[in-house]
Amino acid sequence: MIENSHAPAVEVDGLRKTYADKVAVEDVSFRVEPGEVFGILGPNGAGKTTTVESVCGLRVGDAGTVRVHGIDPWTDHEAITRIVGVQLQESRMQPKLTVREALELWTAFYDDPMPWADPAERLGLVDHLDQRFGTLSGGQQQRLSIALALIGRPRVAILDELSTGLDPRARREVWSLVRDLRDRGTTVLLVTHGMEEAEALCDRVAIIDRGRVRAVGTPSDLVGGAAAATVTSFEPSEAVDLVALRELEGVADVRADAGRVTVTGAEDAAVAVLTRLASRGVVPHRLRVVDGSLDSAYLDLTLDNQGAAPEEVTA
Repeated sequence: MIENSHAPAVEVDGLRKTYADKVAVEDVSFRVEPGEVFGILGPNGAGKTTTVESVCGLRVGDAGTVRVHGIDPWTDHEAITRIVGVQLQESRMQPKLTVREALELWTAFYDDPMPWADPAERLGLVDHLDQRFGTLSGGQQQRLSIALALIGRPRVAILDELSTGLDPRARREVWSLVRDLRDRGTTVLLVTHGMEEAEALCDRVAIIDRGRVRAVGTPSDLVGGAAAATVTSFEPSEAVDLVALRELEGVADVRADAGRVTVTGAEDAAVAVLTRLASRGVVPHRLRVVDGSLDSAYLDLTLDNQGAAPEEVTA
């Protein structure tokens, strides 16, 4: 196959997938560039796993197309398994298979595998090589699944809930491994619930909700475009009119709790709030103004304004 050097590593166009009368993916489209770490975020049941399983050929869509470096994963299974490594959210192996046997077995599947000792050492599996899969903890099983996904030196690595079951030290090591993959030119498709993980690792993210892509962009772009691009909090020197603060341009929400007022809004909202306080002679003690987070952008894009109404209180 002659590849277009400018073609995306992964291209999904109009993907739809149903199970009986349930629509798992309604209309998902995105493209991932070579060497990019691309995150897929969304609530449970949003269609994330169905999407990545369609990318690697484990699922066949009812409509739309998927291409991975020009290969159709739904029809050319042999070609796709040579260039894609997959770590699924839940992976099960024969319980009596040892870690060493699993690593050696996967190594035999590829023409140019990496030495299995490399990922085994990076992922803390060396002391468990003779342990059977059925006796491994959930975190150890997860680390083995990641190692198996990388042995074939994939051009595209699909990692679904990468950090599930991992302790903080193991999680940091896995994050380092993902960065190394990117540095070597591997494209990574990362499904995660962890906003910290997405911000730390992803060049761009897609937020999927109810089977549709709600937004695609860099983490900073999504945060900047969210209603809560900045968060301003303070303890007022005297009572303030929360309704009046809510009516200021750029302010998305105002809440007060235990004498502390928190205002979320656009980038200029903090200036508007501080100007209003000064005009009323109110001093904002313990003032903090911080950028919004990917977490707040995610909530903006997935809740459809169905969250609880803000509490009406005064300072």
